[in-house]
Amino acid sequence: MEDHVPVPGVMLERLVALGVDVARILERAGLPRAVLAVPRGRLTTAEFFALWHAIEELGGSRDLGLRLGAEALPHKYDIASMAALHSPSVAEALAKIAKYKRLVCPEELSVVVRRGEARLRFHWLLAEGDPPRFLVDGTFASVLAMLQRGTQKPIAPLRLELARRRADAALLTRHFGCELRFDAAVDLLVLPAAVLAEPFVTHNADLLALLLPGLDAELDALAARRSLVDEARLALRRHMCGERPSVDKVARELRVSPRTLQRRLGEAGTTYQHLLDEVRSQSARRLLAGTDLDAGQVAFLLGFEELNSFTRAFQGWEGTTPTRYRAQARPEGA
Repeated sequence: MEDHVPVPGVMLERLVALGVDVARILERAGLPRAVLAVPRGRLTTAEFFALWHAIEELGGSRDLGLRLGAEALPHKYDIASMAALHSPSVAEALAKIAKYKRLVCPEELSVVVRRGEARLRFHWLLAEGDPPRFLVDGTFASVLAMLQRGTQKPIAPLRLELARRRADAALLTRHFGCELRFDAAVDLLVLPAAVLAEPFVTHNADLLALLLPGLDAELDALAARRSLVDEARLALRRHMCGERPSVDKVARELRVSPRTLQRRLGEAGTTYQHLLDEVRSQSARRLLAGTDLDAGQVAFLLGFEELNSFTRAFQGWEGTTPTRYRAQARPEGA
């Protein structure tokens, strides 16, 4: 999978307008000033995250991520958001983002409807760690603003679930006007399921008829370049939330037989168990470093039936216990 994230020219311009020292931010992120040149190139996911971490450190205002997301103008949208804005309804808009987001950057949106809720999760496919807080805030603010713009209604979430320790609670509550849950397994924006049926006043069928065939052709070309190992790894990451996904389940999602999946993974020099351990190890490090969930809760989210099994596995991955890893990873003074 290609690790290309467009240099966010609109975001940099907005930072300048807000009086932020962009050159200093680029220096802190370890990025060249040529990033400011036009036409702009692309960053890796790690470089993009470093840019957002630098914005969080040096931007000055704790609501900066929210403002960058909520104040984006329609003519500055990426291609996935543009297709979404001209869809007939909220459900169709979210489906467009979910389908076409990978054409913009290695990120995907999943929407799970359950018990009267629509749970939105944005997942960075090639990230080694958690996305920066300001990026999460900005992403949720941006998609909510787009839905409000499309419906011309004050859509409000039911809640936000955030994979971080409690911070900026008052600020986030003021902006989103909903319940906040910290120390979550993953970042979720939760909407009432009834919102999905809301029509878009910005619907433009003629524009979509021109736009979508080209996007679908690009998706087909992208799919042809992806490997089964990449797809299996991504499937495991999607399900790493309270279950141990079986090889049968992953094979069904990838539309191959379990035997074919095992064989093709072997041909690629890996195994299903190796990929499962890789994803579990990465998820464990993220949850231990970024949340206050206890080791037993982390074990459950990774699909372990017993804490002892998780502790033994973690020692094999990292050479230390979950408790010691958290103590070393936790910021001093936290």
